[in-house]
Amino acid sequence: MSNTIHAFGFLDRASKSPTIPSVAVIFGDEPFLQRLVMKQIRRDVLNDETDNVPSTKIDGESAEWRDVVDELSTRSLFGSGRRFVLVDAADRFVSKFRSELEDYVEHPRATGALVLQVGTWPSNTRLFKSIDKQGLQVECRAPQKTSGRRKVPDERRLLDWLADWSARQHDAVLSPRAAELLLQLISANLGLLDQELAKLALFAGPGGEISPDMVRDVVGGWRTKTTWEMIDAATDGNAAEALRQLDNLLQSGENPLALFGSISWSLRRFAAATRLVQMAEQHGQRISLPAALERAGFKKWPHGAMDNAARQLRQLRRERAGRLYQWLLETDLALKGSHSTPRRARFILEQLMVRLSKQTAAL
Repeated sequence: MSNTIHAFGFLDRASKSPTIPSVAVIFGDEPFLQRLVMKQIRRDVLNDETDNVPSTKIDGESAEWRDVVDELSTRSLFGSGRRFVLVDAADRFVSKFRSELEDYVEHPRATGALVLQVGTWPSNTRLFKSIDKQGLQVECRAPQKTSGRRKVPDERRLLDWLADWSARQHDAVLSPRAAELLLQLISANLGLLDQELAKLALFAGPGGEISPDMVRDVVGGWRTKTTWEMIDAATDGNAAEALRQLDNLLQSGENPLALFGSISWSLRRFAAATRLVQMAEQHGQRISLPAALERAGFKKWPHGAMDNAARQLRQLRRERAGRLYQWLLETDLALKGSHSTPRRARFILEQLMVRLSKQTAAL
């Protein structure tokens, strides 16, 4: 039986107070999840909900094996009688003392629980396989799924977690559409998502509902406004202005993936409206542009909003609007793979802006 589990699963079962084995590993690139998991493991080991029982934290960059073993061998005077010993940033420690750790997993001290907090944790090592059988390994990264030969974020699991976390941690009901918009705006950065949920919960009030409009107003802020200005410029055929606005956003420190979430949310509605028009035509029917835009999620308010959306879609033109889904998918895959570095991410976003700015046949 495997003892390697994703953080979501570990935290879900935490209420059952599982017994923490003598060796546990917290790994992955999501510090928010690492903190939650570490805190829960500590509470389970020390049988302490208040975090008042002393524990030991050792810097993995300078830690020596003998010091860690000494801490693990000393019986605690508090809590359950076991010592909680955390080796923080333990990647170097693991590399330096791998053989000692392999032996320790086979013959651990009953007096303590050793927790290693690492960034990378290859599954093809003897140490990984040994702890998978006899210890606990918690993966702390945004949940992923396989798409073709690639790993991509599992949006369904993320949306489920957002709704559950909003209710349990922030006492606010997150509507499905609001959750989707929040994920598009922030991307799969769980720490930032939690921060934005905390702000949204204050606006919603205890037990209140977080709506899509609230997400747009509170989370989008100036970024949403600037993104719309950038898209306006692109659909007007003004590539230079669109690229200038994109540069402003990136220079201000915006994460390319988070920025693409805003762009994607804006353009998806145009793509959906275009598809509604095309489907109606295929069935020998007609649907007005305002009706298609409204069904795609555009609002009639504030005054003039629907007319402005119709103007933008006409400026985008049929050929480009019909290819929006394809362009967005290509951009998304590139940002999560071949163009994930800042410089290459800039290039792929600039390419999208130029594509939007090209003049083609009228809609």
